[in-house]
Amino acid sequence: MSILTVTNLTHMFGDQLTFQDINFRLLKGEHAGLVGANGAGKSTLFRLLAGNLLPDQGKIEWASNVQVGFLEQHMKLQAGITVMQYLQRAFQDLYDKEQLMHQIADKMATAGDDLDTLLQKYGELQAILDHSDFYQIQAKIEDVVRGLGMMEMGLATDVSTLSGGQKTKLLLAKLLLEEPHVLLLDEPTNYLDTVHIDWLTGYLLKYPHAYLIVSHDEHFLNDILTVTFHLAHHTIRRYVGNYAQFKKEYALSQEQLQATYTKQNKEIAKLEAFIDINRIRKAKQAKSRQKALDKIVRVDKRMDTPQPRFKFNAQGNNAGAIVFEAKHLKVGYNKPLFKPLTLTVKRGDKIAIVGENGSGKSTLIKTLLNNLKPLSGILTTREYVKVAYYQQEDVGSSETPLNKVWALRPDLTQKDIRQTLAMSGLTSEHIRKPIHSLSGGEQAKVRLAELMLTESNLLVLDEPTNHLDVRAKQALRLALRDYKGTILLVSHEPSFYEDWVTDVWSVQDWR
Repeated sequence: MSILTVTNLTHMFGDQLTFQDINFRLLKGEHAGLVGANGAGKSTLFRLLAGNLLPDQGKIEWASNVQVGFLEQHMKLQAGITVMQYLQRAFQDLYDKEQLMHQIADKMATAGDDLDTLLQKYGELQAILDHSDFYQIQAKIEDVVRGLGMMEMGLATDVSTLSGGQKTKLLLAKLLLEEPHVLLLDEPTNYLDTVHIDWLTGYLLKYPHAYLIVSHDEHFLNDILTVTFHLAHHTIRRYVGNYAQFKKEYALSQEQLQATYTKQNKEIAKLEAFIDINRIRKAKQAKSRQKALDKIVRVDKRMDTPQPRFKFNAQGNNAGAIVFEAKHLKVGYNKPLFKPLTLTVKRGDKIAIVGENGSGKSTLIKTLLNNLKPLSGILTTREYVKVAYYQQEDVGSSETPLNKVWALRPDLTQKDIRQTLAMSGLTSEHIRKPIHSLSGGEQAKVRLAELMLTESNLLVLDEPTNHLDVRAKQALRLALRDYKGTILLVSHEPSFYEDWVTDVWSVQDWR
């Protein structure tokens, strides 16, 4: 039974086509993934399905009474609400029934002849709460909070003070607690550590309803999917199986397409050669060949989006020199997050900084970069250090990538800027759109293009792989491996860094 039917769906951004006449169905209880390169339109399709955008053409039809829960990449939260209060909203209907029970109980003392009616209503409400495990809500909330690694943010914390990663976790937690008939999850593993991804994997494997998930985490997708939808070349195709099975079938289809394309081109070339040679001498036969040529339905050899390439050039030659030196450094805001740190970072070191979200990794980086004053201790930074810094959060602007990056390096020509953006995997369409309208992966590529044009001998990257597709991650991994300078990397993906870093700092060890 279909709970979602999409028919002839077309969407345009300005005069640029996102997808055209796409058709697919999501079945009841189906565990599906939506994959495709950055910029293919995955987040746009989700917003259309959630009703946040209107299609230019086509229909999106949900089955009657279907509850849809949508996790967006970016969302603002209202101040004045605690983490616990926000999560309790997942059960607002039950809390309303409890409040009604209290009101009925207050009326019973003076009910008179209405007492039986009130008792019956009270009993009905009590039965609903019991059936819904209302008195286990607190335990349910705490289980999800622990599973997603949210305990350290504090359940009494105002939601408006949370970091971007913490907000994403909060939104995800509330959706999981609501248990809608369909979950639309856009990159739910961003900002989650390995242990929390494992918890989410187990939760989704047991999820009784349907979901459609966008993610670039291949291991995660292989574990949770039974169906994979591939969005590419303005259209969508359904594959039965997980991500690995999709890749195998897709590669085979591409080989078949290439063989068909090659065979057809040979046939076309043969017909065209005959027509050119015999246009006059054998006019009747040439005309017959021309009719045959006109009837051929030409194979559309659709090319994949450009493969990103990143290259960061280290400035200067200070091999063996010290970059940072910290002695008895206390890091934090009001109180130290770690024991006093004594650290030395040398030229050429490539260090991965790991630990649970909220454990202080970003705070440590900001302190080492002198963006945050240490609580005490000595921090020495060498004068020759030139930093290129990729921050975890960046507010999308109304500028285009072309203008934003060119403003960083006005000494270069527009051609130079366009070439750098193209290296990052951005097309001519992308670079003329407002940055805030780009997908998370496309915005990440803009920021990486800026880093490529920034003179540096120290790269500092805070979760750079969030939102990047598989090919972009691989290109970035190779570029960082080949970088001749120093690197400080915050990451929750060991597979991304484990074969090229020289050291791993686990902040948990400093507690």
